[in-house]
Amino acid sequence: MSRELRNALSCFATGVTVITTHHDGQDFGLTCSSFNSVSLEPAIVLWSINSASSSKKPILESGGYTVSVLAAEHAELAMKFCRDSHEERFRGVGIQRAPSGRAIIEGAVAWFDCDLNGVVAAGDHDILLGKVNHFHSQQGEGLVFERSRFGRVGEVA
Repeated sequence: MSRELRNALSCFATGVTVITTHHDGQDFGLTCSSFNSVSLEPAIVLWSINSASSSKKPILESGGYTVSVLAAEHAELAMKFCRDSHEERFRGVGIQRAPSGRAIIEGAVAWFDCDLNGVVAAGDHDILLGKVNHFHSQQGEGLVFERSRFGRVGEVA
């Protein structure tokens, strides 16, 4: 992707999530800012993953994933889940388990436990649709990513 296109896309602020799955006895996770809702009835969400990601195969083979919406204070954690090895990503990170057994990041402002509901190839990424089986939200500010920087939303009118 051209640097100019990447710079233009970075003007759109997004929330930041960590997507996790549990496969063959191991947790896998990655940082994601492409999470979005699709439908309320039935409850369906989506996000996109780089087709070459080492997390793609475990997510597809496990049949689902959990989305943890990171809190404003989780900027360092967001970086950990996009650069460390899969084993290191979870080291020292507080987690709880969703009903599916997948990891939920402690302190997340919301989480969604999903069964894989479809995969759509889209250029160098795949769009993963998920049927939401369980979810929870709590008070707190979410982490925001804009122009390659982490932050929090100011006053929302």
